[in-house]
Amino acid sequence: MDSANDIREFLTSRRARLTPEQAGLPNFGGRRRVPGLRREEVALLAGMSVEYYVRFERGNAKGISEVVLEGVSRALQLDDAERSHLYDLVRAANEGIHPQRRRGSTKTQDIRPGLQQLIDSMHDVPVFVQNGRLDILATNQLGHAVFSELYVQPRRPANFGRFLFLDPRADVFYRDWDDAAYQTVALLRSEAGRSSHDRILSDLIGELSTRSDRFRTLWASHDVREHRTGVKLLTHPIVGDLDLAFEAMNLSSDRGLQLIAYSATPGSTTADALKLLASWAATDNTESRTTAPTDASPS
Repeated sequence: MDSANDIREFLTSRRARLTPEQAGLPNFGGRRRVPGLRREEVALLAGMSVEYYVRFERGNAKGISEVVLEGVSRALQLDDAERSHLYDLVRAANEGIHPQRRRGSTKTQDIRPGLQQLIDSMHDVPVFVQNGRLDILATNQLGHAVFSELYVQPRRPANFGRFLFLDPRADVFYRDWDDAAYQTVALLRSEAGRSSHDRILSDLIGELSTRSDRFRTLWASHDVREHRTGVKLLTHPIVGDLDLAFEAMNLSSDRGLQLIAYSATPGSTTADALKLLASWAATDNTESRTTAPTDASPS
């Protein structure tokens, strides 16, 4: 992953989506050669010289201060996820200038027995633990049952990106595939900014870009997001439609990992379906629920 190029494309894409009217600038009409704001307009809004902003947008992040980053974030009306992503890109670019400052590449993670014990005790709630690459590293029995389609293919760890873009089952499993695809790519793009030297992540992005036109198109949009809360609309092959609310929690004792817990409205058809699925899972001889990442060596 090329941090300087990512800075250029990210800032260009954010600039292109804003009109002068949206930015609070007068529009004197006439033909604009580029969509959205001009560079000089961003510089004006950010309180910096045009030359300095142009240098930054071209990917030169050397000496960029927090004041400048805040000014650019404000000018481009970046949300929290986009602002964090810009900071990550600048950090990664400066690590490239100073290789001794680079963070180590993200290694494959082992799940602590205590963490597995915790999620196993949550019998009525589908739960799994994932890393920033969207690998499922551990799950409880009900979580494994809900996302059983991801485990049909033998490759481990099961990965949401590979499933969505490379497995035809995903088009049926996700009732709103387009939204799931957008969210998944945005999460991977955010992780790429945080972990620009992660070889396993880079290989995953390369694989998906090569094998999926849909992934490649979404990746080029440079959209990012944070994984916090939302609703998953699924169609399970055994119990049918599921409307599952989720909460994503960062694990402070396991850096880079998130615990994702799902729930259904009490008395709803989804709640009844989860009970049926839990009964099925309890009697089904499924594979081991904790998945070791055997397809990739630690970087």
